[in-house]
Amino acid sequence: MKLGKRWLPAHILVWTYAVLLVVPLYYFLASAFKSNDEIFAHPFAPPSSLGLGNFRTAFESADLGLAVVNSALVTVFSLALTLLLAIPASFALARSTGRLAGVVEKVFSLGFLIPTFAALFPTFLLAAATGLFHTRIFMVLFLPATALPLSVVILVQFMRTIPPEMEEAARLDGASTFAVLRHVYTPMCLPGIATVLLLNFLTFWNEYLYSLVIIGPDPAQRTVQVALPTLKSITGTDYGVLTAGTVLTLVPVWLVYTLLQKRMQQALVSGAARGR
Repeated sequence: MKLGKRWLPAHILVWTYAVLLVVPLYYFLASAFKSNDEIFAHPFAPPSSLGLGNFRTAFESADLGLAVVNSALVTVFSLALTLLLAIPASFALARSTGRLAGVVEKVFSLGFLIPTFAALFPTFLLAAATGLFHTRIFMVLFLPATALPLSVVILVQFMRTIPPEMEEAARLDGASTFAVLRHVYTPMCLPGIATVLLLNFLTFWNEYLYSLVIIGPDPAQRTVQVALPTLKSITGTDYGVLTAGTVLTLVPVWLVYTLLQKRMQQALVSGAARGR
């Protein structure tokens, strides 16, 4: 009983926090099935019907289908390029013990100090100079550069936890450096790789400022975050349609988060089993 009373404030805070999260989520989802009149008259009442009219209007008005495809292409290729650069770089830094490696790692960490908006104008000039302005290709090349500092810092910490004996055993079996990276470090760093994928996916998918400036509002190339605000002007601020469109754009995020969360748990469990 004494222990239960001691934990009572913590339980109250946890449940209060849960309510603060659930109530806005319920309001958000319920509004996607309502008209403007229903939203303002009875904001927290359940929707009178579960019709998909708002979703259909949002999908067709903003051409969200093509926008989702564009976002998926930019995100997938950017993630692939990020891992292609971050994993070898982290491998080299984690195995190096010299002073130069420490300097390089600190240089990567400096990437956190650059504000997003501060690089907008130089990025615009670079896109124009390379002839890739208003193209998705530039975003595929640019987004990994913004993600490398965090990705390298996370993966280096994971790779440093791998015992050196694992690499020595692989070397005795005749493994090359690339084979050590592929068959020893990469499988044992799956939790870190999954974390990097999840964090960067959320960043790339939700990126708005650079997508608006670099790719532009062209319906054939714009991403979903650029297409979504057009619902406000097209539909005359129909908040039900705007909310429904937002829900549609969040479905891929929820799916990827669920998938990677399971992969992270599986990797952690398998790593613990190998440790035993």
